[in-house]
Amino acid sequence: MTASFRGEDYLEVGGLTVDFDGFKAVDGVDLTLLQGRLHFLIGPNGAGKTTLVDALTGLVNGTGRASFRGHDLLGMKAHEIVRLGIGRTFQTATVFDQLSVVQNLDIAAGLHRKAWTRMRARRRVPEVVEEALETIGLAALAERPAGILAHGQKQWLEVGMLLVQDAKVMFLDETVAGMSSEEREQTGALLQRIVADRTIVVIEHDMEFMRSYADIVTVMHGGTVLAEGSVAEIQADPQVQEVYLGTATEVSVDA
Repeated sequence: MTASFRGEDYLEVGGLTVDFDGFKAVDGVDLTLLQGRLHFLIGPNGAGKTTLVDALTGLVNGTGRASFRGHDLLGMKAHEIVRLGIGRTFQTATVFDQLSVVQNLDIAAGLHRKAWTRMRARRRVPEVVEEALETIGLAALAERPAGILAHGQKQWLEVGMLLVQDAKVMFLDETVAGMSSEEREQTGALLQRIVADRTIVVIEHDMEFMRSYADIVTVMHGGTVLAEGSVAEIQADPQVQEVYLGTATEVSVDA
């Protein structure tokens, strides 16, 4: 990729390695994650996808280089990385079930408020929270407890929590797992709405979803990058076909 395609907030990864007592879960990975593109990260179990994201978000130690806004993420703690503008979701939604949708968003928005302002009662819903409610399509459910939301709606709420934190890099782990066909389409549309000024990386095993929405696909295998390119390029890649023991259009890989 040439520099002309890179927005201000692209994330550059070079030689990233994660070693667990001699086992290299991630082995010398080079990646450029571009602003404004939906970047999908796929591969079978044990490929190193989640460990890669764990290293970039401060949950495991890695060596190499991961540059964002002039900072090396590999030398930072998890909370520092969040404050820098990098967020993630997990396979299981982590929302406060007993609190309302709007309360979940308001708590997430408090990340960038001073401690003493977080203690004050809120007289009105902050504008950034109202905007997120509209963006994720949950404005009508703002006062509902998050625990009663449908599975897909909880995932959208998590995306909204990243939006109110002003996350410029989002790592989304199996966002559409367990969703209905309609929910998957709504999720894809949501990601397309918010990606223009963000870097979004989706760890995914749903190949239909990937084919419909991915701009760039990175295939990992054995802790390394096996292939990278457009959906068409990945599906036609002989190495990808060989690893998955069939044509790429037939394969269903696990995240």
